[in-house]
Amino acid sequence: MDTTKTLAPTAAETDAAEEKAAPDTAATTATDGAAPADGATEPAAEAETPAETEAAAAGDADEEFDEDAADREDSGHGSGVGAAATSVVAAGLGLVALSGSWVSRVIAERQTLIGQIESVNATTAKEKIAALYGDAWHMTALVNGVLSTLALLLAVFVLARPAFGTPGRVLPVWVRSVSWAAVALGVLGVLVFGLMYFDLLVALPTAAQ
Repeated sequence: MDTTKTLAPTAAETDAAEEKAAPDTAATTATDGAAPADGATEPAAEAETPAETEAAAAGDADEEFDEDAADREDSGHGSGVGAAATSVVAAGLGLVALSGSWVSRVIAERQTLIGQIESVNATTAKEKIAALYGDAWHMTALVNGVLSTLALLLAVFVLARPAFGTPGRVLPVWVRSVSWAAVALGVLGVLVFGLMYFDLLVALPTAAQ
């Protein structure tokens, strides 16, 4: 029987095998060492730069400023503070005109004094009545009629203002209610004092002939 003996590797062959395996081991080590570097690079790429941080902060500040401006608009002029004040003034003027204003009373008294002076030269009773009373009544009706007209115009302006302002803006309910009340008082005042001025509501008294 033949027996084959395995020869032990010589020293030269052993060194060649180690030199061949050495590059593979070095490549594996280099690859393993590069992996953490790649992993460390990804968070750095995801981190925001200082410029981006400042831009984001500026954007947040702009949004807060816009919200504050909108709140001020809604709580101030946007909510109709001027319209509310105008509607109250209009309603007050209409009420004062119907009840009789101090201005109309003073002007009527002045006109009465002028009528007394003019009545000296009056030749008929009708002329004296007109000079003493008629002119004073007409001046009262005229002044109060002007106040009623002013109240009516202010109320109409308040009601029509939203149509020419910011789209979608609606006046509060109480402002519209006061404005419509002012419109009613103004229309009533213009009607009443117009009829009084032309002696259609209350005619001047006539003296017996």
